[in-house]
Amino acid sequence: MRSVVCGGLIIAALVCCPAAAARTSVTSALLGLEHSGAITSAAYAGYRATYVSAQRALGRLAGTRRTELGAVLENVRAIAAAGRFTPSRLPALFLTLERNRQWWTNQQLLGNGVRVSFPGSRLVWQHYAGQGLEIQWLGTFGQANGYYLSGHENANLRHLLDEALPLAASRAGGIAWEYLFSFGGGAPPWTSGLSQGTALQVLARAWSRFKEPAYLAAARRALGVFRAPPPQGVRVRRAAGVHFAEYTYAPGDRILNGFIQALVGLYDYTAITKDPGGLALFEAGDAEARAEVPRYDTGAWSRYDQFTESTLNYHELLTEFLAHLCERTRKGAPLIPGPAPAPAPPPTPPATTAPAATAPGATTLTATVPATTTPTATAPPAKPAAASTRPAPIAADAIYCTTARRFTADERTPPVIALLTRKVRAGTRAGVQVRLSKVSNVSLTIRQGGRVVWRTGATVEGGRPRLLWVTPNSGGTFAVTLSATDPAGNFATAQGTITVEGHA
Repeated sequence: MRSVVCGGLIIAALVCCPAAAARTSVTSALLGLEHSGAITSAAYAGYRATYVSAQRALGRLAGTRRTELGAVLENVRAIAAAGRFTPSRLPALFLTLERNRQWWTNQQLLGNGVRVSFPGSRLVWQHYAGQGLEIQWLGTFGQANGYYLSGHENANLRHLLDEALPLAASRAGGIAWEYLFSFGGGAPPWTSGLSQGTALQVLARAWSRFKEPAYLAAARRALGVFRAPPPQGVRVRRAAGVHFAEYTYAPGDRILNGFIQALVGLYDYTAITKDPGGLALFEAGDAEARAEVPRYDTGAWSRYDQFTESTLNYHELLTEFLAHLCERTRKGAPLIPGPAPAPAPPPTPPATTAPAATAPGATTLTATVPATTTPTATAPPAKPAAASTRPAPIAADAIYCTTARRFTADERTPPVIALLTRKVRAGTRAGVQVRLSKVSNVSLTIRQGGRVVWRTGATVEGGRPRLLWVTPNSGGTFAVTLSATDPAGNFATAQGTITVEGHA
């Protein structure tokens, strides 16, 4: 529940201010959908029972457990108050609420970022401290890709996708798998070009293997967010083409790893389905990516976005995604436009799959609670396209290949550091300036006559950063030792001297 200031006190909005008190409640939002015929009476009863059960459980909890479940309840209320209770959004929303009730009343406390699973389910859930458990859609579709690539986990692949499809929400003229919690300044529900591109990829792959019309239909509808601008979609027009944003709520962020993986997903979707619509989206993004990628190479490391250098994890992730895009584009375009698509065959009922074992090497936890079901909706089938002619090469694919090789080499290359400051005033908080090739943990040690008089350190980005030195009150010459360790553990040192000038 949002808090506001009234009469000098911070109290619950529903108690204080009439305008806030008028916000739509969860129950009234559900009733409105039932009365309009948007959901059935049975669906209304099921959702309301889930909500009431979670409220009652909250009253019996304390501490961290109460905080986590309370945050999920508040997200549900906030989405209702914002008028965003739509029939297609409710299955994922109330499944999330129920899973959190189950976990926080029966299971262990979790560290931030820990992923868990539930019996009979292949969905990946992640703990976001203070936000409860949320479906990690990137992790879920990444796991589905793992099942596909293994070649022998078809039952798990079908099981996961058959769980995921009914949890997609109508968005941007299509469907999207939404995140239902606050993150990075964005309010729920939001989605991501990164996770949506990965969904496209694995749905197309699964369709190519199983020829299940529902997978192709979902993949085609998932293109909607790539056609629509934020906040509904991720399409951001740029000078050279289109940038596909990482987050629908942050169109100004230019996060490269998510953009590149979205292009990988669009490429694979187009190459498999022969959909000209996918080709148009890929080409618009590819044109912009070729202009953007060189700007993310500092010459010694990668940038995460237009402002900051990458952590090691994000540097490795970006390198991997660039290598994947290199591998594809060096072979040519995903599709040469051909004849109009042929009609699709009639849909067939989805196959029933038995519960399968957790993926090998998984590090997630599994709850000892029963699986639950939520009311669902199905998407109409889409039309596969006819095969096209052999693709022609895409010019300049070396941008992706060369950058991936450079970033790989950066992981083995020590940073370069040098002392720039030569003179400082006595008795001041001086900034000792250094030249640094890439983001590193930098240590500054200052000695006089072999005795250490100052030591400090910080993680700083490449360029000409400064490190603090509270200089002595008397002048003299001081020996300086600098060391730098980059995110990959490469180490370098430099020496120099600084003269401290006494007071005039």
